[in-house]
Amino acid sequence: MSQRYEIRVRGHLDARWIAWFDGLELRRDPDGTTTLHGPLADQAALHGVLQKLRDTGLPLLSVTSAGPHGAEGPATPTTTPR
Repeated sequence: MSQRYEIRVRGHLDARWIAWFDGLELRRDPDGTTTLHGPLADQAALHGVLQKLRDTGLPLLSVTSAGPHGAEGPATPTTTPR
């Protein structure tokens, strides 16, 4: 079962990057951050997305697990780098 994630980075990514991030939705927030969110198949897919984000040079702000894909409920923070 896939897991839903929300990943925030400092800075804005253009919409053209969406294909590079395994179908995650991309939202440019007014506070100068970008949020990628959606389901990922497994931990390997999550690590792949994180490596791609590292390659953009944008600082990682947070990674939040929002539960299994299709499940509703509050997000549970799993990592918040400082």
